[in-house]
Amino acid sequence: MANIKSSMKSIRTSAKDNSRNRSAKSRMRTFIKNVVQAAAAGDLPLASEAFRKATSVLAVTARKGMIHPNTAARQTRRLNARVRALATQAVAS
Repeated sequence: MANIKSSMKSIRTSAKDNSRNRSAKSRMRTFIKNVVQAAAAGDLPLASEAFRKATSVLAVTARKGMIHPNTAARQTRRLNARVRALATQAVAS
């Protein structure tokens, strides 16, 4: 355990930040999972709405520095590909 005041404050601050980051990342993963599940079920309107929400959450998470911006962009592209494939499939049938 730290004995220096600034170190003790640093421990408290990092614990608080860690808790906030963990919560935000969990929320982000939930929104991503919603898109994947809707796409797997073949529900285009639900998948599109879930994609819109997930994109927003990914952007906020990246902007706040909880994930790398390129990670957010990659995940957004992959989710978009799933939704587009579902839309293409719906048009073809």
